[in-house]
Amino acid sequence: MANVQELRSFVHWGTFAPAVDRALSAAGWQRIEVDTLDQVPQALKQYRSHVIMFDMVTSQAAALRKIEQLIVALPDVEWLAQVNEQTLQDSRVRELIYANCYDFCMQPVDLQRLQVCLGHAWGMARLGVHKAGAEQQAELGLDGLIGTSKALHDLQTQIRKLAAVTVPVLVTGESGTGKEVVARNLHRLSLRSKGSFIAINCGALPEHLVQAELFGNERGAFTGANARKIGKIEAAQGGTVFLDEIGDLPLDAQANLLRFLQEGTIERIGGHESLRMDVRVIAATHVDLEKAVKEDRFRSDLYYRLNVLRLRMPPLRERDGDVEILARYFLNRFANEHGVRARGFSSNALDAMAAHSWPGNIRELMNRVRRAAVLCETGSITGEDLELTSNNEAASSLEDVREEAERELIQQTLRESRFNMSECSRRLGVSRVTLYRLCKKLKVSANSAA
Repeated sequence: MANVQELRSFVHWGTFAPAVDRALSAAGWQRIEVDTLDQVPQALKQYRSHVIMFDMVTSQAAALRKIEQLIVALPDVEWLAQVNEQTLQDSRVRELIYANCYDFCMQPVDLQRLQVCLGHAWGMARLGVHKAGAEQQAELGLDGLIGTSKALHDLQTQIRKLAAVTVPVLVTGESGTGKEVVARNLHRLSLRSKGSFIAINCGALPEHLVQAELFGNERGAFTGANARKIGKIEAAQGGTVFLDEIGDLPLDAQANLLRFLQEGTIERIGGHESLRMDVRVIAATHVDLEKAVKEDRFRSDLYYRLNVLRLRMPPLRERDGDVEILARYFLNRFANEHGVRARGFSSNALDAMAAHSWPGNIRELMNRVRRAAVLCETGSITGEDLELTSNNEAASSLEDVREEAERELIQQTLRESRFNMSECSRRLGVSRVTLYRLCKKLKVSANSAA
């Protein structure tokens, strides 16, 4: 008999006749029988199996919910059902099998059919294991930075270098490229990792409350200030403050931020005490700050204080090969969290993703995959599910395509957020000011009646 490690194995919640067991063993199969569904995860781990067969012939309907929970919790295995004609009369059993199982076998057992069913499921599970392993390798040890492209590798190298110093860093790049992910990695890899990481979206702060949000206030400092409030910068003492969309910060707040960067101190609004702060500043923007300086929309002295070290986020279209890796990563994550039926991408979906310019970058890709995973009616997502076609950009210039994709993304997000501009800007990861500017530029109506 073959060595145990060489046997193809499957975990089985159920029973077979002794003759079936002997035939499977002779054919090189190892059946790992469990008495309860709770034993399934441990059996998978112990025997390194990736196929599960569950018996719905004699089980009670109460087991359905437990099986569904396991299917969601174990997305990297293939599921097989063992049923009979009576069991299939239950619509809940039919729905569970149709939505989640690779295949099913009828009772009484047809041995040849059973072995074919097990063999196909085992082979598909092995493909999934290799794919998942490749995706894990793609992460290269930095949280949330997934891919194998040279552009991403160069960025990861820079992050590791810059994490070791404490001077300000300016992260630039298009919307949706993952600037906050980079900021969190800079903090996590630094000597300040045990301190707080405080993220602030400067464009989302109400203009009349910007100062209080950043620097805090004393009781009675202004109407409604009924108690002392600690500002975001003070809350980050000993750690890192991340100022996202720094280009949208009002000019008066820019002056106070400059004073903090120069002197390392702050004053709460209504206070007279200078508080010394030990906080590293990481700022991010998708706008051209140099142009903003020339147009007197951003202070030049603050720009030079922030721009000590710079990291440029590569747009997704410059990350060769990463789109497919990221798409599979997001699909696996959504499948695990929500139990969607889709498990992969059709060839036309892969072609469409490769041809698309991704103006919304990683955020756009994630949103398209999430929506497609929910709407997909089969196990394979198509280009139509992604609302992409493989040749949708052939006749347009790159700029035209980017603007059209941005327009579609904003219109879709506006509809999904019921034309609530605050909610829409939150979902897109931009400030309200930026969203209004994009709507005007792309001629997108923010009115539901339009």
